[in-house]
Formats: sequence, C-alpha cells, structure tokens
Amino acid sequence: MAFLKHNGRTVAYRLLGAPDKPLMVLAHPLGMSQAVWDDLLPSLLGQFRVLTWDLPGHGASAAWPASAGPITPEALAAETLALVQQADAESFHFIGTSIGGVIGQQLLIGHGSRLLSATLTNTGAVIGTPQAWQDRAGKCRELGVDGIAADIVPRWFGPAATQRQPALIEGWTVQMGRGDSESYALLCEMLGRVDFSDRLPDGPTPVRLIAGADDLATPPSALENLGKHLGGVAVSVLEGVGHVPSEEAPEIFLKELL
Repeated sequence: MAFLKHNGRTVAYRLLGAPDKPLMVLAHPLGMSQAVWDDLLPSLLGQFRVLTWDLPGHGASAAWPASAGPITPEALAAETLALVQQADAESFHFIGTSIGGVIGQQLLIGHGSRLLSATLTNTGAVIGTPQAWQDRAGKCRELGVDGIAADIVPRWFGPAATQRQPALIEGWTVQMGRGDSESYALLCEMLGRVDFSDRLPDGPTPVRLIAGADDLATPPSALENLGKHLGGVAVSVLEGVGHVPSEEAPEIFLKELL
C-alpha cells in the first residue's frame, strides 16, 4: 500500500502491475474499502496495471477534514485524477461500484476524453432519496458508523452470497464499523444531492452498466434508468448477485469485465 497527500489529506492507494500495461482504476462502494477488489486482482494484472484506493475515512485513508466543507463528486473525481497522475497515465479504464459509479459518472461529465472505458455497476444517476440519505447521515452522527453497520451491511449481499460465505456479513460489518463517522455522513449527504439525470454525456466513451438481480439499494431499474440518460446503454443483470458483484460473484463479474 502507498499513500498520497492530496489537499492536505492522506489517501491510501495501491498501484499494481507493469507500467507498460493500460491502467484500470477501481472505485469501491460506500462503507467498504479497496479490499473489495482483491479477488479480481490476479486475473486483472495479466492485462492491466491496476489502481485502487480508499475513499475518505474508509480503509486506511484519512478522514475528510471539517475545514474542507461538504464532499462533492467533483472533489472525489479530482482525487481520482491525482492518483492517476501517480501512475503517470493520461488515459485509463474506470470501474466503479455504488458510490464508485457516481465518481465514474462525474468523470464522464468532466473528463470523458481521458476514459478508455467506464464500467458502472450497482449505481444510478440518482440513488435513493434525499431524505433517506439525510436520515442515514443523522443516524451515523448520533450512533457512529459502528452503530449503524449492523443494519446496513446485510443489505449489500444477496442470499446466494451469504449462503456460500456465512461470515460475509459479519466480516464487512467489522470493516465498516472501523470507518470515520463524519466522513461517512458527509458522503451520505453528497449522495442525497446527486442527480446526474440531465447531465450525462452521450459521447464516444464506451460505457458498460452492470446490475445485480438481488440488489436492494440500486436495483436493475436504477441501472436501466441510468442507461437511458447515457443514450440507451444496455444493462447486464447478474443473477443471484446483490450490491457488490466483486465480492459475491468475482468469477462471473470478471467475465463481464474482460
């Protein structure tokens, strides 16, 4: 793992693979960490140089400072590009799940010419409702992220994944509970403000959309709506998968990616 100082805050990242291969950037879901990509790395590194990182207050990345104000998609996209600069790459493939897909949409809007492709999974032009995100942010500030993790993590995974891995929910509940509560609350508030419906480009960047049939947070209909705003991009729906395909069905997910 390596660390970058960006706008006064330390960001934890991994840059793996040969420098002569095309760069692939992976953005993880809210409440998780860059470890969510681990099962994919052995296969991806044969064809790509891979960059992963932890969102603010997640994993080993520092919390979002109070002096920096709200978190915005633009700020997260800028952080992504600062990390890409560490790889000395002008263009790259992008894969983002959940809030990672929100970062991908912002990159399409502001920096589409740098994207070789964008794969957006389990996300939407709008995710949930502003009130629901405000309520979650408030509860997080009241109880702490460790106090809400047990209610949130079970929603991430479909029944098939939890049957195969009985400790999956407990493990990620521990991981989420170690995060920074204020950073998580700020990210919730950001998601409550995001609406890319009328801003997404119908441009030359190849875009792929992937949904989980058992996803409660961003069901296939959310991806279908996103596809309409991207000019009619079709959606691949993974059966037996919830909100986190890289964890629930890495082999199937890899086939979609490669």
